[in-house]
Amino acid sequence: MFTLTEVASLNDIQPTYRILKPWWDVFMDYLGLVMLMLAIFAMTMQITKDHVACLPCPEETEANLYPTQKGSSPTPTGAPVTPTIPSGTTAQSNKAITGILTTHQPGTAEQKTDPQPEPRGVKTNLDFQQYVFINQMCYHDALPWSSKYFPYLTLIHTLILMVSSNFWFKYPKTSSKIEHFVSILGRCFESPWTTKALSETACEDSEENKQRLTGSSSGPKQVSLEGKDESPDTNPSTPMLGVKVSADKPIAEVPSSMTILDKKDGEQAKALFEKVRKFRAHVEDSDFIYRLYVAQTSVKTVKFILILSYTSTLVRIEFKHYCEPDIEQLTGYKKFYCTHNMAFMLHKLLFTYIVLIVIYGMTCLYSLFWVFRRPLKEYSFEKVREESSFSDIPDVKNDFAFLLHMVDQYDQLYSKRFGIFLSEVSENKLREISLNHEWTFEKLKQHVTRNAHDQQELHLFMLSGLPNAVFDLTDLEVLKLELIPEVRFSAKVSQMTSMQELHLCHCPAKVEQTGFAFLRDHLRRLHVKFTDVAEIPPWVYLLRSLRELYLMGNLNSENNKMIGLESMRDLRHLKTLCLKSNLTKMPTNITELSPHLLRLMVHNDGTKLLVLNSLKKMTSLIELELHNCELERIPHAIFSLTNLQELDLKSNNIRTIEEIISFQHLRRLTCLKLWHNKIITIPASIGHVKSLESLHLSHNKLESLPSALFTLPKLRHLDVAHNSITVLPPDVGLLNNLQHLAINSNKVEALPKPLFRCTKLKVLCLGHNALTSLPETVGQLVQLTQLELRGNCLDRLPIQLGSCRLLRKNGLIVEDHLFDTLPVEVKESISRETNVSFSGL
Repeated sequence: MFTLTEVASLNDIQPTYRILKPWWDVFMDYLGLVMLMLAIFAMTMQITKDHVACLPCPEETEANLYPTQKGSSPTPTGAPVTPTIPSGTTAQSNKAITGILTTHQPGTAEQKTDPQPEPRGVKTNLDFQQYVFINQMCYHDALPWSSKYFPYLTLIHTLILMVSSNFWFKYPKTSSKIEHFVSILGRCFESPWTTKALSETACEDSEENKQRLTGSSSGPKQVSLEGKDESPDTNPSTPMLGVKVSADKPIAEVPSSMTILDKKDGEQAKALFEKVRKFRAHVEDSDFIYRLYVAQTSVKTVKFILILSYTSTLVRIEFKHYCEPDIEQLTGYKKFYCTHNMAFMLHKLLFTYIVLIVIYGMTCLYSLFWVFRRPLKEYSFEKVREESSFSDIPDVKNDFAFLLHMVDQYDQLYSKRFGIFLSEVSENKLREISLNHEWTFEKLKQHVTRNAHDQQELHLFMLSGLPNAVFDLTDLEVLKLELIPEVRFSAKVSQMTSMQELHLCHCPAKVEQTGFAFLRDHLRRLHVKFTDVAEIPPWVYLLRSLRELYLMGNLNSENNKMIGLESMRDLRHLKTLCLKSNLTKMPTNITELSPHLLRLMVHNDGTKLLVLNSLKKMTSLIELELHNCELERIPHAIFSLTNLQELDLKSNNIRTIEEIISFQHLRRLTCLKLWHNKIITIPASIGHVKSLESLHLSHNKLESLPSALFTLPKLRHLDVAHNSITVLPPDVGLLNNLQHLAINSNKVEALPKPLFRCTKLKVLCLGHNALTSLPETVGQLVQLTQLELRGNCLDRLPIQLGSCRLLRKNGLIVEDHLFDTLPVEVKESISRETNVSFSGL
């Protein structure tokens, strides 16, 4: 046997799951427990006390007591009949009863000594063992199945109902999700951050009410950040994109006691946000839990109808029964009259069971009504959004929504607290508090460094946000923010009066209205690195005092090949624009900058730049860079830039530069950079570009230099390194103003003597050639500060190097053994007044 506790465990669930059981499920659980107890009680009674008592039915007895049924055969006359002896009677009692009821057969010698009253009733000739046998036969043959198996059926049906009620808690595909949900829900309910967030909401509400009472006459106005001020110069309160700001309402300061959150609690809250996010993504894409709950409720309803139907029509429990077992040859009787001792008890239990089933079924019908009367696969946090400051709590769907509906039947406070962890605003507040707690002013001060321009610079990398203490660094000049998902410039940014340069590397940035006014008037240089053009903060295009703008990322929008830059007409003081992207044509928006833009830099990632017609309108440009744009020739649009002074076409695919003669019309062109291309020859027309002062042709495929190149009177810088030049023409001596000559990494075997007439030379790079000797006339280069000779075939250095008074050991790049060939006094002359040791580069 099993105990009641063991059976009741089938209906037991984990205590934490009770929050997912509405009142009707709980009520049905109790009904199931009552029906289970009723079934076990009926089974116990039936096993221990259930039996029938039978008497033979003689023909004359039936005729007197009961109407003889038509077609029934009479009992043989004279057959002895005895009443049924109860099974619980002792042997002595049985003997006494048998002696009283049994008569002597005729012909016996024994006579009665005392007269006895004539016994009444039917006399039988059956003994006790025969009655036991008859009772057992009639129990199995005459007793209806409902009287024998009713308790067992009740137990089976009850167990099915109990299993159906909690099947969704046990099924593997749903139990794991439910367990995870209940675990997260409990942690969210008990998290200190939930209490803190709701407390801040109450604080803000009271502050708003106070402001409404004290400043209702002023009529505070809300500025929508989706629009843009048409007159940013005249309106000091230019609206921001991406933030909502009140122009007159001050920001309520949160009490300091509320901004303190234990570090451990903060980390646990962060983990909860992540768990909720992943759980939502995992559960919200299916409705399997909802369908399983509907299925189990439908099964219980169908089961109720089935039980009620067969119980009301088929189940009959009666006290009296007629039995006709096939034992006439053993007893002499064919028909028996029997009584069922448990009939009355079973009848009452059946009635009770039917009442319980009816109540259970009505509850199931109500459950189905609740399931289908409204969409349970959608859940709205509208009420929570109205009552709290977290208006961004999203609505959920499918199984996630269904679980929250079930929780609401237990206690709606659970869903309200759970919604806090669905809000990005709440998560950002948590990050901000934790961030400010970790990054104090003292810690930030320790990270401030001096950059190459001797400016105070702070670089923050992969933080959750921008610490408030940053705004207290009033002497900071350069702020670099990288991979920070939430950057918000508050009004306190106006304290950073020294900051003129800002870097935003994959940092979506929002700015409040007062803070924007400061950035608009004080920011000079802005670097923005992004993945998609939509990530560029809209307020960037409104910084009217900006001088330099560097945009690095994909400027092509996703759905078309149009450039996604917004209007730049408000950048009225922009002088430098750098676009590091994958452009296929020049953005038409940059023509709005044509009156004042001086420097334009386009650094592609290898994408071929096909359309440059917009360049023709950029007549104010003095510097143009087109790097890695796969250009095959010099674009003709460049020849319209009459004010151009420097042109850089680095890392393209240029093979010929016959168009170079057109540069003679660019009277102000002084620097031409055609390095890192595939140029084979330099046309003689180069001599017509008289204004050239600097020419860069390194990393090409040049094999010779034309004489016309050395007729450029203003040429001061000539770089032809990393080519295949074998001979340096003597005409190089005509370049009287030459100060920098780089011909390293070529195949030059000898240097022409006229080279050393260029007495203004300061830098001479001759390394990695095939030189076997260095002319003694090198001593004429009295202004030489750097001489590179490493990688040649020299066996000694001329002592005339001592005449190069400005040459120092750190500027002489040569092998150690060659330097040791110089006389001691020359080495001392070159080594004097320098603290930089020779490195043998």
